[in-house]
Amino acid sequence: MADLTGDDFVPLGKITKPHGIRGEVKIYPYSGSPEQFVGAYGHVHIAADDQGPLIEQTIERARIQGKQVLAKFTNCSDRAAAEHIVGREVFVRKDNLPELDENEFYLHELEGKELVDVSGAFLGISSRILTTGGQDLLIVQNKGREFMVPIVGAFIQSIDNDRVVLDLPPGLLDIND
Repeated sequence: MADLTGDDFVPLGKITKPHGIRGEVKIYPYSGSPEQFVGAYGHVHIAADDQGPLIEQTIERARIQGKQVLAKFTNCSDRAAAEHIVGREVFVRKDNLPELDENEFYLHELEGKELVDVSGAFLGISSRILTTGGQDLLIVQNKGREFMVPIVGAFIQSIDNDRVVLDLPPGLLDIND
């Protein structure tokens, strides 16, 4: 078992419902790209509950169905077992994430960082990512104020260990008022 409180894991998706009678489950992938889930990970971790440890699972098989993934875990043999894990999140170790091409990044790399504009002006601290059906949003905190910035590659100029430089269009921050 692994500890959910550590920074070693990244959420991949959420188990939404059982599928069939042989223990398969439907997983909504947070990335919006179910094909990344299929074949990329042999082992994942499932949250035992909201605060508990992560339990390692072996993916026996996985396939895409629409925008979701149908997965069969080795120790999930029937519908009752599948129903038991519905609603739980699926995680992977950060060091098991696929390598990225140059100028690509994972969304979790934006969290908890200082945000500045291209002139160096402080915008706030990124507190979390809001994944929606359309555009992913970066939730930013600044002096008790919270606002959202669309996560668009063209807006992100650079990412380093503790800072993200953004080049936002004029007026974008004003629409959050």
